[in-house]
Parts: sequence; C-alpha cells; structure tokens
Amino acid sequence: MASLLVDGIGVLVTNGPGDGVVTDAALVVDDGVVVWAGERRGAPDGAEERVDAGGRAVVPGFVDSHAHLVFAGDRAEEFAARMQGRPYSAGGIRTTVAATRAASDDELAGNVRRLAEEAARAGTTTIECKSGYGLTVEDEVRSLRVARGFTEEGTFLGAHVVPPEYAGRADEYVDLVRGPMLEACAPYARWIDVFCERGAFDGEQTRAILEAGIAKGLVPRVHAGQLGEGPGVRIAVELGAASADHVTHLTDADVDALASSETVATLLPGAEFSTRSPYPDARRLLDAGVTVALASDCNPGSSYTTNMPFCMALGVREMRMTPDEALRAATVGGARALRRPDLGHLTPGARADFVLLDAPSPIHLAYRPGVPLVSRVWQAGREVR
Repeated sequence: MASLLVDGIGVLVTNGPGDGVVTDAALVVDDGVVVWAGERRGAPDGAEERVDAGGRAVVPGFVDSHAHLVFAGDRAEEFAARMQGRPYSAGGIRTTVAATRAASDDELAGNVRRLAEEAARAGTTTIECKSGYGLTVEDEVRSLRVARGFTEEGTFLGAHVVPPEYAGRADEYVDLVRGPMLEACAPYARWIDVFCERGAFDGEQTRAILEAGIAKGLVPRVHAGQLGEGPGVRIAVELGAASADHVTHLTDADVDALASSETVATLLPGAEFSTRSPYPDARRLLDAGVTVALASDCNPGSSYTTNMPFCMALGVREMRMTPDEALRAATVGGARALRRPDLGHLTPGARADFVLLDAPSPIHLAYRPGVPLVSRVWQAGREVR
C-alpha cells in the first residue's frame, strides 16, 4: 500500500495528548497506519500519494460500538404508533424475530451490507454487530456468521428477549442460551451481551448468562438501565464488562461504580429520539469521570439510524455534551467500549481510519444536523468512500 500525505488540513482532531487538536495540519499514513500527525510545516517528505484537504477538517473514523444489523423487515407502523402516544416496551422485538427467522441468509446479508454501507457513507469505519433476532440455536449461529462477513466485532445476544415459544418458561430459555446456544455461537463472536431489563432478563439471569460466556472466552457487555433503574450497571462493573449500554436511568451508586471502573457508559440517543423517552444525562457521567461512548443502536424498532453525526448532534442538543465531547465519545469512546486501542485516534501507531469533512471545523457535525458533511473516508489507509 502506497504511503499517503494528507496536507492542508484546517483542523485535525487526533484525540492525542493535550487537547488532541492541531490546526494548519498534515497527516502521514504508511501501510495502513498513522506514522505522523502535526503541523503541516513539520510534515516529513517522501509520501507516494498526496491529498489536499483544502483547509477542511479531518477527524478519526467513527466507532459505532452498539448496533443490531442482522434482521429482516421493519417496524415503521410501530414507530408511527409511538409518535401518536403508544409507549415503548421490549415486546416489539418479537416482531423482528419472526421476520428474521423467515429470511434467508442472503436476505440477511444483503440487509447488513446495505446498512454497513450507509454507515460508512456517514463516516463510520468500525461497527459492532449483535445477533439477537433469531433466538434459536440455528438462527443465532447464522446471524453471527452473517455479521462476521462485515465486522470483527460480533456480539452474541441470544438473551435479547424470551421468544414466544418459551413464554412462561424464561428459566428454561436461559438454560438454552447459556448452554447449547452459547456453545454453538461462541466460535463466531467476540462479545456476549444481555438485555437486563424488565420485560427481558432479570439480574440473576443476566449474571448466569454472562458468567457462562466469560467461561467460553467471550467478553461481556450489558444493556442496562434503558427503561428503568435496575441491576445491570452493577453486574456489568462486577464482571468487568467492556460497556454498559443505554444507562438512561442511573442511581448515584451506578454512576460511582462506572467512574471507578474500566466499564464504558455507551449512550444511544437515537433510541430516546425514536421512542420519545428521556435522554441519558451525559453531563452527569462526564463530570463524574466516567468514560462515555456514543453509538447508533441501529435496529428496526427503537433506533433505525446508522448516522453517527446525527447521534452526536443529539448528544450536544439533548444530553448537555460539548461538540468536542460528542466527537470524542463517537471515536475514542467507542474504541474503548470495544477495547480497541488502535482505533478512535490519529496518533502514530493507530490504524489509519479517518474522515475528511466538507466543513472547516468538526463543530459543524452538531452545528449543521442532518447535512451530509462527510466528504471522503479512509479505512486502514485505503479510501473507501
């Protein structure tokens, strides 16, 4: 792969030491890795290719650490009903389960491809992908196989909800998830997740499933505190989970636990937007010293978006984040939620995932919501958009 100099950068966000921002900057990439970043007057010579940024901003590629891309169908009518006042609950997931089970592998892969390409056009260079709409051994395995064709960050979410055929027999379904289903799915996943919430799985069930996954070499993540306070955050921290996701409803003890741990609080404002629910209090978490990520939660029921700039704008407008904090959460925050130290920053040694904006400053990502400001995208030093 040819070496590359990106020159004439008005504002370069490196997420490096200090404020992680360089003006009148340049970036040098070799063999898919950042080898130099700084003021353009100090850039080394010798790159085989050159791109003139023309005074525009360059930021790290967005790291979307929470997405549900393997599904069939949509739930547009459910969305319309919510906009007329019907409350959101976890039950709608079962509608997508039926459609997903009925779809072919090719149909599922085609949908993931469509959504992944959509995300890439908006600047996402890494995306996590969960199973969870199959809820049989066979359908969970094929969901993870499909996901593996698009990302290394596959998550086994057999514990999304209890499927209809196990109604009234939740503990039997938990035994299936932590036994035969986990055994079949573990080779295709890096992570294990549980929806710890009323209407889904309680604390005891969550702990049993996550501990079984840990024993199989998977790293936990937890859906926690989306619909109300509960034990999810405490379990996530106790088990060393990479992230606790949603965390819309938190006690002071939850915040303290997150602040004293390595567990990232992943906020998913697309879900609150789509369900007309209260937004998480990002300011409370950031001021407490919690590491915060922003992610899309792309799914057909409660957050049907792949657009990380949109989620950043919601973070700024609705969750009291500064534009700089929102960008950091969407890049290095997401990388930490995936335990990927090679992602989310543009300092020497990082994978060269970066975005050229059609704007002089990254503030425009929140300042101009809904405007497609992503001009060009590079992944591992190769231009992909």
